[in-house]
Amino acid sequence: MQSIRVSSANIEFLECLSSNTRIKMIELLNDKEMNIGELAAVMGISSAIVTKHIQKLERAGIVSCESVTGKRGIQKVCKIELDAVTLEFKPGKPVPQNMYAASIPIGHFTAYDVKPTCGMCSELKVIGMNDDPRYFADPEHVQARHLWFGSGFIEYRLPNYLLGNQVLRELDITLEIASEAPGYNENWPSDITFMINGKKLGIWTSPGDFGSKPGMLTPAWHSGSKHGLLKKLSVTDTGTFMDGVRISGVTVDELGITFGKEVAFRIECEDTADNCGGVTLYGRGFGNYDQDIEVRMYY
Repeated sequence: MQSIRVSSANIEFLECLSSNTRIKMIELLNDKEMNIGELAAVMGISSAIVTKHIQKLERAGIVSCESVTGKRGIQKVCKIELDAVTLEFKPGKPVPQNMYAASIPIGHFTAYDVKPTCGMCSELKVIGMNDDPRYFADPEHVQARHLWFGSGFIEYRLPNYLLGNQVLRELDITLEIASEAPGYNENWPSDITFMINGKKLGIWTSPGDFGSKPGMLTPAWHSGSKHGLLKKLSVTDTGTFMDGVRISGVTVDELGITFGKEVAFRIECEDTADNCGGVTLYGRGFGNYDQDIEVRMYY
């Protein structure tokens, strides 16, 4: 979830929420995409006034618009772009400046136990056969840039560069992730569990498996799921957070990450979860973000 600090630097965003007219537009666009004329008709105001308000919402990143061809020529169709935002009235403590960073390719997992639907793709092709977990043991799996499974887990070893006199203060993991549905289904919730060294950090519920629009990086030959959501998992001295929202009280001290200790990071969708909707991961060359699993260890 994006965080916005309440300050004069973000006044353009904050002003968007100070107008009854703009709030009403947001409510209408939450129900469905609408063009300028439709908004004007429903709200009983001129198209010119609607356009001015929409432009302000666009600049703030709350709404996006696309020009499409309609029965009466080119129309500007508007939709909500921002799902949620956290307002920071009191900024949190600064993140420690000393850091080790690593990028973990999607295919460099070290353990797995997955069930169909499942599969992997390299930059150029499907690896092995879809829906056959045996191919997750194929040596070619290290080339995977995109993988998915209906339930089970995938586990990675994170490099630990801490020295004997260094204490881990915060662990951040950023990745593009979604649910896994047969084909795709954008209303397919999945309760995804994250673990470090066997310690359950918390559960994040993915809203769906996204495929109605092409991923900016996903190859045209790949069918089904197209992109995920970029999520940031943070373990600090005050708890564990997903995009700034607290998901558990597990602190960084409880992870046991010290000099010479392995760091096992597991992503799991349990068979017994209320929403057993699987996991899809996107690495470089797939989805909307050209990155792998990005790890930051602050000390």
